[in-house]
Amino acid sequence: MPWQPLPRIAFAVATYPFETKNDNELPLEIGDDLYIIEETSDGQWLRGYLLAPPSLLAGLTSVKGQPLEARVFSGIFPRSCVEIREVLGDGDEISDNSSNYQVDDDAQQVGSDSGKSGVVSSTRKSYGRDGEHGGRSHKPNGTALGGAITRIPELRMREPGVPKPAAPVPMLRLGDETPTSTMEPLIDEIASCLREWHSTNFHDLLLTRQYTKLDKVSQLIQTLDLSRRQFLHNLLTTREYNALREKTVWDLVRGNKLCGGEVIVRDPNERGKVLTGDDSVVEITKLQSVMSLLDEPPQPHVELSALHHLMVDIRSFAGSSNEPTTLVLYLVSKSVGGTLTTLSESYMIEVPSGGTMGYLTRNPQMRTLFTDLTSVDIGDGPSADSELYLIVKVRSPQHILVGKPVSRSGSFGPPSTPFSKDKPPSSSGNKASRRSLMWGTTRSAFSRGGTKLDALSEQPEERPRTDTLESRDGVAPPSTAGSRAPRQSVDGPQPTQMVAERMVGIGVLSLNSIMKQGEETEHVVTVWSPSAKFTAEKYDTTEGWDGMVRDLLESKSGHYEKSRRAERLQVHLKSFNNPDADALIKATPTLLAGISKTNKMGFSGAPTKPRSDIYVTVTEALLARQNLISRFGASATAISSHIHGGNLMVSLEVRRLSGERIEDCIYPSSNSEPLSTWRSFSVERGEHWDQTLRLSLLPADVSMAHVVLTVADLPGTPFAIAYMPLWDQQAFLSDGLHSLLLYKLDEYTQTAQAGPVGRGGYLSLPWSARSDSSDVTGPLATLRIETYLCSTRFSQDRIVLGLLKWKEGPREEIPSLLKQLIFVPEIEVVKLLSDVLDALFGILVEYQGNDEYEDLVFTALVRVLGIVHDRRFNLGPLVDHYAENKFNYPFATPCLVRSFTRLLTKPTESETARKLRATLKVVRQILKFITHARGQQKVKEAGIGITGSTAGFTRHLQSIFKALDSMMRSTAPVLVGSQTLAVQHFHTWLPELTGLLTTEEILHIAIDFMDSCALVKGKLVLYKLVLIINYSKLDLFADPEQRSALSANTVRWIAPHWGQTEDITEQWKEQVRLCCSVLASQIDHLNSEIPDYIPKIVGSYLSIQATELKPKNRFSLLFPAAYPFPSKQISGEAVQFDEALIELSAILSALANSPSGMQLELAADDLTSLLKETLQVYMSILQGEAFPSSWLSVYIYHHKSTMRTLQYLASILLESFLPHPDEAEDFDTELWRMFFCTLLKLVGSGHLALETFSEQKRRAVWKIAGDVREHGADLLRRTWEAIGWETSSDERMRYGLTKMGGYQVQYVPTLVGPIVELCLSVHEGLRRMAVEVLQTMIVSEWTLSEDLSVIQTEMIDCLDGFFKDKTMTESILQKLFISELLERFEPLSQIQGDPLYSALRGLIETIAEFLDLLVAVHSGDITSEASHLINRLQLMEFLRDMQKEEIFIRYVHQLAALQFDARNHTEAGLALRLHAELYDWEPAKLTPALQDPDLPEQSHFERKERIYFDMIKHFEDGEAWSSALAAYKELQTQYESNVFDFSKLARTERAIATIYEKLAKGDKLVPKYFKVVYKGLGFPSNLRDKEFVYEGSPTERTSAFTDRMQEQYPAAQILTSSDVDSEVEGQYLVISALSPHRDLDHQVFQRARVPQPIRDYLLSAHAQMFSVSSKRSTNGPVETHFAEKTVYTTAEPFPTILRRSEIVDVNTIRLSAKETALERIVRKTQEMTTVEKRLAEDDDEEIAQLMVDAISISVDPVSDSSVACYRQLLPVPQSEDDDEPELDQQENAIKMALVDHAIMIKRCLTSFSRSSNPVLLKGYEESYKHFLSTFAPEIAIFAPPQPSRDNASATPSPTWQRSSPTAENLGHEAKNSTSMTNGTGVVEEASAAQPISMRRGTRLSFLGGKKKDSQQPNGDTSSLKQSKGDSDSNSQVSKGKDDPNRRSIFRTQSNDTNISSNPYGQTYPNGIVDPTTPDWVIDRSRKSKEVVDVVERDFDRPIDGGIGFNSVRKRLSMLKLGKKPSKPNGFFMGGVHEE
Repeated sequence: MPWQPLPRIAFAVATYPFETKNDNELPLEIGDDLYIIEETSDGQWLRGYLLAPPSLLAGLTSVKGQPLEARVFSGIFPRSCVEIREVLGDGDEISDNSSNYQVDDDAQQVGSDSGKSGVVSSTRKSYGRDGEHGGRSHKPNGTALGGAITRIPELRMREPGVPKPAAPVPMLRLGDETPTSTMEPLIDEIASCLREWHSTNFHDLLLTRQYTKLDKVSQLIQTLDLSRRQFLHNLLTTREYNALREKTVWDLVRGNKLCGGEVIVRDPNERGKVLTGDDSVVEITKLQSVMSLLDEPPQPHVELSALHHLMVDIRSFAGSSNEPTTLVLYLVSKSVGGTLTTLSESYMIEVPSGGTMGYLTRNPQMRTLFTDLTSVDIGDGPSADSELYLIVKVRSPQHILVGKPVSRSGSFGPPSTPFSKDKPPSSSGNKASRRSLMWGTTRSAFSRGGTKLDALSEQPEERPRTDTLESRDGVAPPSTAGSRAPRQSVDGPQPTQMVAERMVGIGVLSLNSIMKQGEETEHVVTVWSPSAKFTAEKYDTTEGWDGMVRDLLESKSGHYEKSRRAERLQVHLKSFNNPDADALIKATPTLLAGISKTNKMGFSGAPTKPRSDIYVTVTEALLARQNLISRFGASATAISSHIHGGNLMVSLEVRRLSGERIEDCIYPSSNSEPLSTWRSFSVERGEHWDQTLRLSLLPADVSMAHVVLTVADLPGTPFAIAYMPLWDQQAFLSDGLHSLLLYKLDEYTQTAQAGPVGRGGYLSLPWSARSDSSDVTGPLATLRIETYLCSTRFSQDRIVLGLLKWKEGPREEIPSLLKQLIFVPEIEVVKLLSDVLDALFGILVEYQGNDEYEDLVFTALVRVLGIVHDRRFNLGPLVDHYAENKFNYPFATPCLVRSFTRLLTKPTESETARKLRATLKVVRQILKFITHARGQQKVKEAGIGITGSTAGFTRHLQSIFKALDSMMRSTAPVLVGSQTLAVQHFHTWLPELTGLLTTEEILHIAIDFMDSCALVKGKLVLYKLVLIINYSKLDLFADPEQRSALSANTVRWIAPHWGQTEDITEQWKEQVRLCCSVLASQIDHLNSEIPDYIPKIVGSYLSIQATELKPKNRFSLLFPAAYPFPSKQISGEAVQFDEALIELSAILSALANSPSGMQLELAADDLTSLLKETLQVYMSILQGEAFPSSWLSVYIYHHKSTMRTLQYLASILLESFLPHPDEAEDFDTELWRMFFCTLLKLVGSGHLALETFSEQKRRAVWKIAGDVREHGADLLRRTWEAIGWETSSDERMRYGLTKMGGYQVQYVPTLVGPIVELCLSVHEGLRRMAVEVLQTMIVSEWTLSEDLSVIQTEMIDCLDGFFKDKTMTESILQKLFISELLERFEPLSQIQGDPLYSALRGLIETIAEFLDLLVAVHSGDITSEASHLINRLQLMEFLRDMQKEEIFIRYVHQLAALQFDARNHTEAGLALRLHAELYDWEPAKLTPALQDPDLPEQSHFERKERIYFDMIKHFEDGEAWSSALAAYKELQTQYESNVFDFSKLARTERAIATIYEKLAKGDKLVPKYFKVVYKGLGFPSNLRDKEFVYEGSPTERTSAFTDRMQEQYPAAQILTSSDVDSEVEGQYLVISALSPHRDLDHQVFQRARVPQPIRDYLLSAHAQMFSVSSKRSTNGPVETHFAEKTVYTTAEPFPTILRRSEIVDVNTIRLSAKETALERIVRKTQEMTTVEKRLAEDDDEEIAQLMVDAISISVDPVSDSSVACYRQLLPVPQSEDDDEPELDQQENAIKMALVDHAIMIKRCLTSFSRSSNPVLLKGYEESYKHFLSTFAPEIAIFAPPQPSRDNASATPSPTWQRSSPTAENLGHEAKNSTSMTNGTGVVEEASAAQPISMRRGTRLSFLGGKKKDSQQPNGDTSSLKQSKGDSDSNSQVSKGKDDPNRRSIFRTQSNDTNISSNPYGQTYPNGIVDPTTPDWVIDRSRKSKEVVDVVERDFDRPIDGGIGFNSVRKRLSMLKLGKKPSKPNGFFMGGVHEE
């Protein structure tokens, strides 16, 4: 099928999934982005690239914070599956937009879902591909819809055969809106966020293992995805959408915070759109602050009058009962003190028998709405701390047995189980318990435990059982026969039965949290019942236990268990917030249709509907045995003994005085039918009923009715009666607890009135118990009842009742009633508000003109209206309703005005002041009454023909305000309270005047009042400012005239309270903030006032900015309109910001952007300084000082706003501040500099660099600000050219510039830096302009000084600073500005040898090199650690050459820190040395302070010394001892001979000593080295085919090093041989081990007994040559032996900063026979020592055999392999008499090496002799005699024969005769250490050794005494002659372990055997071990307990009269060496590390 290339790439989106069948097809999913490059001739198939979302695996190699690269796939796909959206073209061809990104907001696009739309992820690579213009323009493709058209009509075919275009990179697109976004912007916003989080953050969280955060983000993503679908499907109601928008906006905020991004402001009220530069800055700033600082939107302060309602829906009930069950639900409030208050009526649910209720779920009787709860009830008020509970009481009927025998004792035990119908309980407790155990799991069908269980219940077996007979609702055992029928019992006739209800359990659920969250929730309520015995139940809250159960349900035992009858309840709850429950039910039909309401008992505020409910709670009956029951006409008597009190029940009726029952007036619950007689459930004596009833009576009945209660003990008849009247002394019975006397029910008390005989009638008896009755008669039986009146008809207060009936009462009582009204409880007034107000106004009008009455009524009225401010009652609307609808007292006006005026005339008197303060709070309501009265008065007057009273009334009214003004002007302290109240409430009075005065008059009153406040001080200033804000909000002043009058006056009002000041207090800041709020409220109407405000704003800003800002944990909401300001806690870390600065910047921005503009020319101040200060403020805002720069929306808004302001300021500058060249000295350089700095800061801001942003941020910035940089470039061009002067024609020809020089030269070099930063911008227009400016600067500088070094210096500084904190962009990487700068100088390049052009070329080459180095160091693309360090070092070298000392030092310390973090301590020290080298050891020369690193000004010496200390610390941490020593020695020299500081010198010497000590004790001191060759074309050219030596750690193995290299180069193959062609593809690393090349001429070889680690260290310190043996010949005569080595020389000695060095030289050397011999002997000794160590650690047969074999070869006299044969290379004396011949250096080295070898063998053989290993013992026997003969010359050197005894004993030492008094008691440690020291058997003695004979009195040389030294001619230490008989005695040591002959080792062995355990070093006379002893040797001594024992035995027993152990024990104990656990064989060897 022929393919035709398209002329331009088309962008398409997959609209249909496509599954592939062939390899070359592309699988498509809906929403895939495609770029099409070819199509078939019929247009049915397309070829192109698919841009798939990035893979998370790409995150492994990504740069932190950068989005992952999209994956690109190519292939073909059908035309029908895609929809072409746009065609991409070259920028130059179509687009005239010079910016580098597309704006396709207006593109006509198809599709509805941006999740599937062509939104392409951004990447940095989208620039610079298509010629100069990085952008691609597009054309909307409106015709290609849905694949209906076969051809893409606009695409002209390209010639076939032309190469295909490269795979397109993802476009940087800004307008990716879909058509839905205009309706629902959040659809696109969510899609954009989710894409960004996926590509930028998800992999990062995953790879850094932040799983909790990842979890949160993924949950958010799911939530947002669901929200997005809800927006798309458009199925919610408007209210639900509003809530969803707010939630979604905050979810996006939360997500961006979690992902570490900036917060973008989207406004929920604007459907979630991103607020842009055209929206209100005040709104953006408010939203930005709360979104950035808070985790949730700040909820407006809920007025406590708002009412809450709770829906409770019983979903299911799990119980096991065959009787019907009743559930009673009600609400209870528990205060902090633990007092319980019943809040609501009860709601009853009847559960049918069977105990299961799941199927009844939708029955409307199963749910109720508890209404009218206040915020205090639900614990939500500011001081509310009560808790709200839902209580569920479960009641069930139970059978009562009639004819039960009476208990004789008279005491009431627990009731025997009354639940079984089968039979009465047996009297035998044992039987009962036995039966309960037998039958426990089976339940009788007639018992309380039925068999049906709801789905919720568990199996009965799972429940812990209690003794069933004693539990109140326990399970009774079945009858023996299991029969259900009642059966005859032997005990007598079966009693009859009746049923009574009992309470079986209670459930409690806490509601506080549920009420506050407003979500629907499900809860399970566990039902608890009392337990008769102790139970194992855990009272666990998770099990539904609540401590409230104890308060509500009594248990005799004090224990509770889960109820068996009613296990638990599943309830569904939802809370609502609505002022009216009925309106709520109407508004929420889906949830609440048909629901029954359960009212609150009492009013939740001021009642708005008539209500008259009487609540009666029957609490308990006091009927204990000692209580006496009252009787009619006789004294009280004891209660009848027939009354057991097991089933007490109360009945209640309401009767009239006649005794007639009032029908249907009792409501037991909110949903029950009314009853005439109510009966309670039954309780035992002493238990409570606590049942609440509602009585609903007609008003006429209330005063005549009483309540009658009878008490019965079931199954008996009632035995007692009590009554309670509802009316008491002209008022309703007071609320609270009443104790009713119980009278014996007989013929006298059963009727209300007296019977026919005239006696009787309970109404004639006292109803309530007198408190002192018990004193006379003993306690009386009472019934305790609680009453509560909830009525708008009846009052319980006599004063209120008297006031209501004022006309009926005597006139003289009225004043006292009015005075007493103050003491009436508010609720009594509130309930009867209208009636009370009517009474007050009635009295006022009746007695008008009487000052006393008027004032009393006025005071009472103020008291009543004052309740408006009581938050418990929402009284305001009721007062307004009364005033507007019910008030009708036309002649009240003058009375009210007179009373008010009287108060204001004497405001300072204390009594008047108090009344005045109360009055000022309610002036609004009083004015409302005055207004309505005045209206009614006018109507009345008109009716009788009077019309002229208005002027007089207005005068009266204005006199009130005049009096008020004069009060405000007063400065008397007593008036502060009144003044404050007046200012706080004044704005509420003005609207009430509208009916009385014109708007103009009201405005004058307002202005006069504010003017009268001019002198206020303190907090009153703040309230005054709040009042101005409230003026602005009044609808009254909404007309333009009033607005402008207010605005004009505001300038004057607020002027004293802000502006420039020195004294900044908290109050002053608060004033400034309120001034900002004032302006915010007037911002849309300001005009000529703006120039007055700008200096104030700027002055205030600069004053606050100069103070120190501290981080805050609380945030005060911005632009407050009330005082004190509302504030919120900030979660997380404290944030640094200042609310005043934020508000000032916002107001400044708002004024600058207002249509009127800033009008600075009109400002009164000096214009120059004002302009400078304004620029200073804008600079501060751009630098992020006003608010954190992470507040993205506001920050970008200010960029746009600043741009507008700068354009305006530029016009002023060009007009007024650009003097003619003749007056050049008038040019204000500083002002213009500030202008340019601000402009360059703005356009160079990183927050406008869209190219570097992630998708979401890019869209937001573009929407908010548009292309600020384009405008900035244009402004820069205009202003920069304006300050240049005209050029001559010659200059124009040379440079192509029309304007240059002039004032421009003032800004070189100050502005070079910022301009160079702009040159690095990706924005093309901006970059070209910057390059143009840079050109003028270069030309100006050249013209002035013919030198460009100033510019070069500035450019280097600027680039360095720029790279510190900016992101890499394409333009930097491509160095675009360099080529553009050269272009600008194109004409110059034509002129041969032009000096400017050559200077420019030099400058550009330098800068280009510097840029390359900076990019290499700072780009995230690091191929390897080494190459990164090389780049750094090259950059540092460049800086050093450029004399950029400060930058160089910064990089040095960065490098040191980098190495330190990588734990390369040595390299960190070497890096610091680069800094130290800049200084001399010169104490007099000063060096300036540094910022980074932070170093003070100090002398060169001090600075260098300080760096040396840091350097040495690093060296010591890295164990680079040689480098540390070199540094110390340098310091030592300086202290000793330069500054003569001996204390520091002493410290240095000590430090040097410590290092030497460490070296002496060290084991592995030499690092490992490896050769690495880089082969293959896969490596960059700077590595390919190069060889390096790498340094490893001393213990690093080749395999570990190989792994490390593999990690650095994952793609490389590791090889061990180098036969790889260098031209091969791929990467190959050839790795082999090297060792430092040993200089065999080194002095260390001239000495024997130098420990191996020390020798290695000395030979390999500062290694620069490394060798590997390539050939070796050790056969034949020793003279012919030789070896060949390849020696590699590196560029620098180790250690190096890079831990590697390139090999610069390779050569081969051949070792002579002597060199070969020396090397071989040393190597052999080393290898055998290693095996010796391993053998000491691990007594392995194989190692033992290896060691024995090696020694036998070494000591074999005839073996060619023995190193002893190399003795032939040494000259021998011709005859015995001759002196030993002179040895040359090499020969002496061989001789010493052989001595070392012999010592090593002797040491091994000695340890063999003590071993229990037969292999070793055998080896010892075989080899020892050969050893003595083969190595006799060497033995003679290190163990010479001993001289005669006399000679030795001539120097006795007193030390040995002194034995320690505590020697016997020496601790174990001392013994151990001694045995170690003496038990090794081989000693390599240094020159202090002395000949010793082991006889009595002989002294051990290493413990002191006279030394006898003799020097060998070769300078080696003299060796002592071997003692006689040595070989014989030594040969005895071959017997068994316990053979006494073993002692001979110690007896006659040569002194080296006896003296020291130290095989290397000497033990000095003071007992300290030679520090050169390796640790493993010391360790070796701790290995074997066995040898310790031998040594102890041998030393304790004097040998041949030798000295016993005790005499030396003390001295030896100084070798404080610990003990390690031993192995069975006794080798004193340390760990053998694998070589």
